[in-house]
Amino acid sequence: MQRLCAHLRGVAVEGGKLGRMHTTPDRNRAEIVVDLDAIADNVATLKSRADCPLMAVVKADGYGHGLVPSARAAVRGGADTLGVTVIEEALALRRAGIGVPILAWLTGSGEDLTEALTQDVELSAASIWMLEEIAEAGQACGHVARVHLKVDTGLSRGGAHMSDWPDLVAAAAAAQEVGQLKVGGIWTHLAYADTPGHSTITAQLAAFDDAVRIAARDGLGDVPKHVANSAATLTLPDAHYDMVRPGIAVYGLDPMGGDPAAYGLRPAMTVQAAVTLVKRVPAGSGVSYGHEYTTSKPSTLALIPVGYADGVPRNATNVGPVWLAGARRTIAGRVCMDQFVVDVGDDPVQAGETAVLWGPGTAGEPTAQDWATALHTIHYELVSRVGGRLARRYLSSVPEEVPDPASRP
Repeated sequence: MQRLCAHLRGVAVEGGKLGRMHTTPDRNRAEIVVDLDAIADNVATLKSRADCPLMAVVKADGYGHGLVPSARAAVRGGADTLGVTVIEEALALRRAGIGVPILAWLTGSGEDLTEALTQDVELSAASIWMLEEIAEAGQACGHVARVHLKVDTGLSRGGAHMSDWPDLVAAAAAAQEVGQLKVGGIWTHLAYADTPGHSTITAQLAAFDDAVRIAARDGLGDVPKHVANSAATLTLPDAHYDMVRPGIAVYGLDPMGGDPAAYGLRPAMTVQAAVTLVKRVPAGSGVSYGHEYTTSKPSTLALIPVGYADGVPRNATNVGPVWLAGARRTIAGRVCMDQFVVDVGDDPVQAGETAVLWGPGTAGEPTAQDWATALHTIHYELVSRVGGRLARRYLSSVPEEVPDPASRP
């Protein structure tokens, strides 16, 4: 436990690394600790497995790990380009001085695209009207846009349907011919990559290959192709094409829900809080709203100052695992807006001790996957939703990656 606490406080880190941390004051009440070296190492591992260029996806505030610090760590690890969902994320990266190529793939009709184009942000199009808006914005700001054409091969979400794909390709090729835009990629997204061997994978790759042939017929044969998300990067070499674009695996989590160490990955996020109150209660004490938990014997209760306003799911009631006082515990009673309770029985606990909700799991603490299993959800949801009033701290062997505490969200 001493080693775990030392790691979380940034005093000593694996391999002798001394991480730079910011805390305000010396210790945060509740915090998310992000190991940026883990992100860099994960990217390097993923790139070595793929043996091709890699787009690190840092959308959704770096899956809850912090947009800019995660992006910088990913680039240090070898990311060739970065992927985000919306233009605002891409522009935040540019304002932070990050100069690698960036793709933003979700834009709507009528959005102002000019700043994105002048900042060399690449955009995605799945319709002719989107192509036209991008071309018009490029003409308005005097910049030739780089566009990735997305085809829907079976996810039935974003992307042009295969029946509309030939017209989209023809329009893009014509616009490129007259210098209105440059087609920088052709891509799609898999529905079942996290279920290796699923029949839809083969069907989607076959459809993608058909889409590529149509593009080549219209003069877009030399355009880079990309399909592989985290799961496909790890398990499906046939989907690597010209670039892979992992997301959750960048942060050290296994998209199939297994042990990330099996792929050489390590989780970058630890969520922890300091116990604020400890008290002894008799047997038969109802705990938290609705008394959904009742002590079976005289017990010590510890109050943990985070709740659903901080992104701790309310359905973690009576099931969420917590590491406290050298052992795994389970949340006792209902998760409230600002706090929850842990029953530690007769074990000694003091106010100020660290309770770990999830972390890498190397010192016995629960992982994000453990939480996902207990709550019947996925770890993507947990890491991207946690936040609220939790401070965010960073560990890194490269101090320049760590933002000043005044700049933290």
